[in-house]
Amino acid sequence: MTTALTQGATAPLTAVRVTVEVTARQRLDVVGVLLTAAGKVRSDADLIRHQAPRGPGVLHRPATGSVPQAITVDTWALPPDVTRVLVAAGPADPAATFAGTGPTATVRDAATGRVLTTFTPPRAQRESALLVVEVYRRGVEWQLRAIGRGYPGGLTGLAAESGAAPDEPAPAPAAAAAPTAFTPTAVPPPMPTAPPRGSLDKGRVKLVKDGSVTLVKQGRALPGRLRLAVGWSPAQPGRSVDLDVSCLAFDAQRERLDTAWFMKRTVFDGAIQHAGELAADDADRTALDLDLSALPAEVCGLVLVLNSFSGQRFTEVRDTYCRLLDADEEELVRYDLPHTDPHPGLILAKLVRHYSGEWVMTALATYVDAKTARGMVQPASRLL
Repeated sequence: MTTALTQGATAPLTAVRVTVEVTARQRLDVVGVLLTAAGKVRSDADLIRHQAPRGPGVLHRPATGSVPQAITVDTWALPPDVTRVLVAAGPADPAATFAGTGPTATVRDAATGRVLTTFTPPRAQRESALLVVEVYRRGVEWQLRAIGRGYPGGLTGLAAESGAAPDEPAPAPAAAAAPTAFTPTAVPPPMPTAPPRGSLDKGRVKLVKDGSVTLVKQGRALPGRLRLAVGWSPAQPGRSVDLDVSCLAFDAQRERLDTAWFMKRTVFDGAIQHAGELAADDADRTALDLDLSALPAEVCGLVLVLNSFSGQRFTEVRDTYCRLLDADEEELVRYDLPHTDPHPGLILAKLVRHYSGEWVMTALATYVDAKTARGMVQPASRLL
């Protein structure tokens, strides 16, 4: 049974990609606005509408026949400094208002079309734009908020208020009807600004925590097999430290599909292979070999984890790193962990397949109280 939201209500997103359809008893223009923690767009490219239908992680779908206009939000593809995506609508006729139109928002799982929730705002009057819903980041989770507030400045006024250049000059509001601030009253806490995403076009990329790199070179996906290699040293020379590397594979709903680990070295018909312990003269301790192009379409995220089954803590090791090598064993990406914590589990990095098909690698360095890969599934899924 589908739950209908009331004005101001929030709900966790149960899908990675959602489509917000807005319908009314008149033709509408629907827009998506990507906002930072400051409540502003980063540039005009963050205003997604029928004139500019594609942005990072957000897509405008035009109305066709009985299919209404919609905004699709791919939370995995949103830039790190975007904390909210506002979905707004206005009458296609610039002289019209929402009086008597009864707009409704329908939020669907973009992958299946399943309705997740609906929201019918309180009856609007003379507003020429409506702030419908927003998808926003709360910690590591994404949630949906039903807003349902009118905005008398129209969509052009909304664009100007957010810092984007509207397609046409916004009309000056009447003295008795100053524009209402569109920032919701319960604003999520600001997120720290993540490092900019790196590119392989200029050579090897050295990541910092939360830094990302797109696994594309000169506009093309990396060919052949890749190796994710991991290394470390004992904090006390001569002392043995036993760590196990695993790769968790997830679908678009953050559900685990399979795990490559030392007891199951091959998954997805060899697209992921666990290399086991490497030779003593090898600088790397262990590795996983990947063929990203051979992974099934339902695999949307890979998470690299390291555990001590015997319960040894990561304060007992130093110089932990992971690196990505191409088929010629050339180092493409390297991440040296900045610190250690007294936990037996470590989430090293994630690789996420975006809606465009590109894979993006992100350094994580999140410590977990888990001795095995099984105990890492839930914390890893929350970081996708």
